Amino acid sequence: MDFFFEDLTLPSTSQSTPKSGREDTQMTEDTEHDSSVGKSSNMSMAEIQEDHTSSSIDYISRRVQELLEKINDSRTSDQKMMDSFQEKLAEKVSETCRQMKEHMFTVYEENGNEMQVKLQELTEVLESCTKLNNELLEASQALTSLREGLTISQTSESL
Repeated sequence: MDFFFEDLTLPSTSQSTPKSGREDTQMTEDTEHDSSVGKSSNMSMAEIQEDHTSSSIDYISRRVQELLEKINDSRTSDQKMMDSFQEKLAEKVSETCRQMKEHMFTVYEENGNEMQVKLQELTEVLESCTKLNNELLEASQALTSLREGLTISQTSESL
């Protein structure tokens, strides 16, 4: 955050300096007159300058305090915004996870139904294979019996 002190106007603490020689003599006369008045007027000038400096420092302190309060208010606002963002993000993530789970279970159900159909087909094929195997065994036994019968008949004819 950038803060600019452009609206920070301080009372001037500098005194103007005379520009011409005539003003220099006037100032010298005023200084001589002031020195004749005594130390009391010099003290009041110092007090005035001290009051002026003190009021400038107070003004700057107030402005700094106001800026610090603005910064702290801005930070508080930022924190609230981040908390709100985090809460909304957590809600969105939870909602997205819930939707993904629902989709995953839908896919599981569809795959389960397809597997059930395929398992049923496999069961039917296996039953058919078992039936054919049993028929083959019966045919094999029949052929074995027929061969034995033919072997017996050939041995009895050759005798």
